[in-house]
Amino acid sequence: VQLQASGGGLVQAGGSLRLSCAASGLTFSNYDMGWFRQAPGKEREFVGAVNWRRGTTYYSDSVNGRFTISRDNAKNTVLLQMDSLKPEDTAVYYCAGTRRYSGSTYPREYDYWGQGTLVTVSS
Repeated sequence: VQLQASGGGLVQAGGSLRLSCAASGLTFSNYDMGWFRQAPGKEREFVGAVNWRRGTTYYSDSVNGRFTISRDNAKNTVLLQMDSLKPEDTAVYYCAGTRRYSGSTYPREYDYWGQGTLVTVSS
């Protein structure tokens, strides 16, 4: 199983980025997919997730209304559109997959992880 996250970079506050996570080696359509982030010196935190069956999305309060998760089961890809970025969004962003839980906010409940992609938001 491999999850490959990409799309990170440097952006000014108020700008946008779109992260992509490509999955292989699993039946993608059976997995709920989540995004997490980890800033230097901080614990990994939940950003959002999308349900595999209904496409229901879940977001943390800190990104709700600014970030949008979508998935394309035909392409084995999940996207994270990030708008109105703030300096506090600076972190390494990880995608993850789980078959066991829907909308989980706990990293321990995810089975597979990507390698992370760095997002830096300048003020």
